Amino acid sequence: MEARHHVHAVAVSDGKIVESCGDPALVTYLRSSAKPLQALPVIRAWPDLNDAEIAIACASHLHRPEQLDPVRSLLAKAQASEEDLECGYEPTRLEHNCSGKHAAMLLLCRRMEWPSTGYRLATHPCQAAMHAEVAAVAEVDPSATPTAVDGCGVVTYALTLERMAHAFSRLPALDCGSRAVAAMRAHPDLICGPGAADTELMRLGQGWAAKGGAEGLLCAVSGEGLGIALKVEDGSTGAVRSGLAAFLSRLGRDVGDLGRVPVTNSRGEVVGELRAD
Repeated sequence: MEARHHVHAVAVSDGKIVESCGDPALVTYLRSSAKPLQALPVIRAWPDLNDAEIAIACASHLHRPEQLDPVRSLLAKAQASEEDLECGYEPTRLEHNCSGKHAAMLLLCRRMEWPSTGYRLATHPCQAAMHAEVAAVAEVDPSATPTAVDGCGVVTYALTLERMAHAFSRLPALDCGSRAVAAMRAHPDLICGPGAADTELMRLGQGWAAKGGAEGLLCAVSGEGLGIALKVEDGSTGAVRSGLAAFLSRLGRDVGDLGRVPVTNSRGEVVGELRAD
């Protein structure tokens, strides 16, 4: 054994915990798992968005050509350019894995007639709207929800894993939530890409909508409204799939090959594997 990762996970249905391991009251930052929630005010403001545009607004993409096209489409609708994105350069602003969310925020600013400059800052009405949306979905007091600055420069929110799972369990029934969920299910490869825990969970074809976040986080909702949130304590993204598969197995779910995570070297040779204990 080379490394060991401690995983916390919780499943919530109808406002009640139905399964957990570790600490469901663990507080951590929602990070990119917030994107499907942050997309809701954008979808309501722009009801003509197509599924690919909605999915990329919820995504942490790998800047593949088919992923950048819907980002460009969002920017065009916002009458904005790549230089208006405030997500930084990785390696360009358009190619930054959060560019879809940032383009969607510019789109919201256009509809609401807010200034686009500084849309990422906590003092901007765009981030105030996002904060209020996330708190409402999680059913928490926004004034009592700690915030910080995410890796892409926008506001992120600290919640317990239980509140995260609760929020995702509610997502399909919310105003425009069903559109976000349907778009994610229809385009799992836009959400991240092959091998990613969220993409691979949705590829199982069991009705999951899932979104990973930095530092080993994943949130998801099943077709029947079971919300889950999972956090690898040391922030290892590589351990998410194995932990997720083990937790879903405890819930009696078919996980297929989700938990089979090979470790390869720089030659592409399989030299080990990640697995749940």
